[in-house]
Amino acid sequence: MPSIVLVNPEIPPNTGNIARTCAATETPLHLVMPLGFELSDRYLKRAGLDYWPYVDLHIHQSIEDFWQHAQAKGGKLIGYSAKATAVYTQLTYRRDDWLLFGCESKGLSAEVLEQCDVVTTIPMSDRRHVRSLNLSVCAAVGLFEAIRQTDNSLEQSDKRA
Repeated sequence: MPSIVLVNPEIPPNTGNIARTCAATETPLHLVMPLGFELSDRYLKRAGLDYWPYVDLHIHQSIEDFWQHAQAKGGKLIGYSAKATAVYTQLTYRRDDWLLFGCESKGLSAEVLEQCDVVTTIPMSDRRHVRSLNLSVCAAVGLFEAIRQTDNSLEQSDKRA
């Protein structure tokens, strides 16, 4: 299963919603410090509901710590950015991929994007009025495309939406 990586997330409910998606899909969630909130934040916990015990959660003290972890595990680093030109559906995903998403206010830094094997975007029809999609939406869209390509077990399971 690909992993979701949130680099310096700022808004607790977004991270909570992503954690809930990770619990539902058995996807590892990696949080790269610093965070814009405390892990004990009530809004984070409320958005994740009672699913937190089912989240395969990994905390990295810095981006350098995450790079070392990812390098040891292998896999392709896929950065998501509104500024990219490659569309996320045009990629070929693998089960060991890392799906990287940046903080809500700035996205992934240029330094992080340079370390990625590929940078992709989720296209929008009109960027004059909307700068970007919500972080939790982007993580879900990217993750479910990766799951669609690499693992059909969710399609075979009891569907409850």
